[in-house]
Parts: sequence; C-alpha cells; structure tokens
Amino acid sequence: MAQAAHITGIDLGSSVVRVVVAQVASGSDVPIILGVGKVEMDGMQKGVVSDVDDAVKSVSAALDMAERVAGVPIDRAYVSINGSHISSQNSRGVIAVSRADGEITEEDVDRVINAAQAVSLPSNREILHVLPQNFVVDGHEHIKDPVGMTGVRLEVETHMVDGSTPFIKNITKVINQSGVHIEDFVFSPLAAATAVLDKKQKELGVVLVDLGAGTSSLIVYEENMLLDTAVLPLGSAHVTNDIAIGLRTSIEVAEQIKKQYGTALAETVKKSESIMIDSESEQDSVSRKEVADIISARLDEIYSFVDKELKSIGRSGLLPAGVIFTGGGASLPGVIELAKNKLRLPAKVGTIKPLEGLSEQAGDPAYAVVVGLILWAMEQEKSTNRRRSRLHVPDIKVTVSRVRSWFKSFMP
Repeated sequence: MAQAAHITGIDLGSSVVRVVVAQVASGSDVPIILGVGKVEMDGMQKGVVSDVDDAVKSVSAALDMAERVAGVPIDRAYVSINGSHISSQNSRGVIAVSRADGEITEEDVDRVINAAQAVSLPSNREILHVLPQNFVVDGHEHIKDPVGMTGVRLEVETHMVDGSTPFIKNITKVINQSGVHIEDFVFSPLAAATAVLDKKQKELGVVLVDLGAGTSSLIVYEENMLLDTAVLPLGSAHVTNDIAIGLRTSIEVAEQIKKQYGTALAETVKKSESIMIDSESEQDSVSRKEVADIISARLDEIYSFVDKELKSIGRSGLLPAGVIFTGGGASLPGVIELAKNKLRLPAKVGTIKPLEGLSEQAGDPAYAVVVGLILWAMEQEKSTNRRRSRLHVPDIKVTVSRVRSWFKSFMP
C-alpha cells in the first residue's frame, strides 16, 4: 500500500449495509477509521440480491454517508459475502517438489494449492477461498509454512469455500452500479474472525458464530488451523417473524418489542410482566413471558444447528475457548447464557480489536464483519510484501497469487 492508503469495507447484510473507510500509514499495523456509513438494506434476503435497484440505492446511501464523514472518495472496496448459497468442503493437493535440490519454493506452494482446487464443481458455482489447513512434506504433517524446507513430495489439506455464480454476479452488479470496484469478496465469518479472535483462542479451539438477520454462519479453529465453516438457514429476523406471528402484530412492532423487551431467558421473566404495544395502528398489552418463550425457542433451534455442525467434525462441547458471537443478533439479552447451556461451552460476545476512530461502534458486535474486512485487506498486503521480499533469494521464482495471500493471513 502507498503511504496513507485508504481501505474500504462493505458488509452487505440482509437488514443493514455497513461501510467503513480506514486509513493505513505505510508500515503501520493499525488502521485509523475515517468514516462509517450504516443504512437499512433493501433488496437483499438471506444474503441474496432480491432487487438490484433497491440494493443499489441502499449501498449508495451508505457509501455517501461514509464518504462525507471520511472526506475521501470511495471507488474500491472489500465486500462481505454470505448466504445459504455458500458451501464448503475439504480438499487435498499433492505435487512433486520442482527443484533438483529438493528445496520447496513459493512456486511449489502455489502449485500444490492449485492442485487442491482441481475438484469437480457444477458450472454455476465458483471458488471464493482456498484456505490451507495443513502442509505435509514427505509424510511429515502439521507444517505451517513449507517454503525453504527440503523434500520430494509436498501435500496440502485445504478448506474450500464456494458460492453460486449467479448470486455472486448479482452482488457484483449491485456494488459496481454503486460506483465501486470490488477488490475481493470475503466470506463473512472469516472477516468477523479477523476482527475479534486472537491467536490463543484459535490455538485452544474456538467457534465463532455470526448471528445475522437472514442467516447465521460459523467458523471453527483449533491449533491455529481453520477446521470448518458453515452457513445456517436461520437468523435474528426469524425471531422477529416469530414474534409478529405469535402476537399477531406487524414486523415493525415485533422488531421494536424484540429490541426493547426481548430476552432469551424465559425462566427469568415473571408471568405477570406485560408489555404495552403502542403504535399508530395498534395499542394492546401482551405477556413479556410469551415474548421470551418465542425468542428462546427460535434461538434454541439456531443453537441446535450449531451443535449439529460441531458434532459433524467431532467438536461438540470440546472447544476450550468456547463460542464467540458476532452480528446484530448477538446483542439480544440472554443469547450468551442460553448458548452456554445448549452448547455446553464457554460463551461470550466478541470484542472488536481496538482501533482509532471506532469508539462508538467498538462495543457493537454487528460491526465485526465490516471491521474485519479492513484488517483482512491489511493482512493481504502484508502477505504480498513478505512474498516480494523473497524475490532476493537466488533461483526462487515467486508468482504472487491471491490464494497464497489468503494462506499467509491464516498462519501465525
């Protein structure tokens, strides 16, 4: 990055679009947040574009807001991607080391990662991330960075994230029509993890759950290695819908009730407690206990999906650093306590790493993804610079690739 470069992150949520503009001085590891934009999102459902024009209006409004505060134009950005169209799988690549003396080069690492990508995908799907989990040199496992080592056979185990090409193209169209070029897409839980998880948590074993509106997503780490990612078909908007149906009220009133009086701990609410619904079209009294029961039931279902995913990788109740929550849904009272009981793990709301200029939003888990996009971009640049520095090593040809940059951002 040039001196005082600017990085922009755009988090496209189903209910809200958030934009953050940051300044990064040359050689600095800490960005300065210059501007933040937040607008209600129209034209998106469960991470998928449902109306291009409405989505463009929302994104453009958030960009304008961030630009005015930051005082700099926005023409490029890192963009979050999420939704039920995202899937993941593990893949393995194997190559023979190219140099006669057996020294493993950056080029070998690129080739083995490319070999891992050689999986059969339908024509309407494309790879978003190829994330190395473990390198193996001549049968020796758990190697984080094989460059410079000597061997004959190089293998890699990767976690691959892919998405629907039509859905990705629609998101691209929305961002481009808002006047912005996409630097890269980043899967939402990867970005959130960059913003809130530390090395110790990743070493011990941790699951991050991003509670979005239309969907939730998770990412699991252990021994500083990414183990698993998944998208869950439920989010906090489903809680709102349940309240609206249960109380026979509008979505707007249900959302207000959830934010002002909602809790996931139904057992802490007395049956005698009531809530007065007071809006332009209705005025009535409802039981707060009933609201809590509705919220608890839906969150219990979400946690069942989380636990099912953890069971599939043999980590149910077995992650010492517990579960870390991000996303707007993480602010609902009782979310943590219910999770501790249901998932049998320590639980807490994720705390965004301290950044200058982010004091107002620092305690809001809904900003984890968009801040993580900024930090992700910085890791990309640092990784590229490290690769360039190796150009001075004799006889090693370095091909700078985005996949390799992703790898370095995940390795301590």
